Amino acid sequence: METNYLSQRKQVAKWMRRLYKKGLTTSLGGNMSLICPDGHLLITPSATDKGRIKGEEIALLAPSGVNLTPTLKMSMETGMHQSIYKVRNDVKAIVHAHSFYASTFAALASPVNTRLLAEAYTILGEPAYADYDLPGSDSLASLVAAAAKESNVVIMKNHGVLAVGENLLQAFDRIEVLENAAKMTLLTKLLSQKQELTNPQLDELKLHFM
Repeated sequence: METNYLSQRKQVAKWMRRLYKKGLTTSLGGNMSLICPDGHLLITPSATDKGRIKGEEIALLAPSGVNLTPTLKMSMETGMHQSIYKVRNDVKAIVHAHSFYASTFAALASPVNTRLLAEAYTILGEPAYADYDLPGSDSLASLVAAAAKESNVVIMKNHGVLAVGENLLQAFDRIEVLENAAKMTLLTKLLSQKQELTNPQLDELKLHFM
């Protein structure tokens, strides 16, 4: 069974290694998942070096939720991923990271400003925010899933960030763009200067790209 999904497992591992190499998560932090066409779920496990992870180290779950790779320790956030897939039928991939700048806003009362660049606004829209709850808990899974219904990117208060997509590339890109938007937000605050897109410009972006 596991060998039937080796190609997809290698893809998840590749993107997870890239997330680490880009400095968007820590060695043991963050997680990533992908839904296969037949409903099986691939997800990075716990206690695995994200910078060196390989395809055979990606966990495989049946559509029923049964772990088909019992030698791998399931991610504590598996329930969060499953909850998001249940409320977003269009989502096929999820990336949860602890990127430094975007996660800074998980500990701030002020939001990430996505209106500074056209790229950020068209790719992210307005980020959603999920209140804090115990990592790995059912209540946190419910909070994040509810937030993911409102936006493709979620800032999890006092925890980290999460992005969803139709594929791993799209979810990964949203994490990167969110991190860049967070950097710009901090810099414009430090310099006490900013020039946001106007409402007519935002409407034009929505018309053409969103």
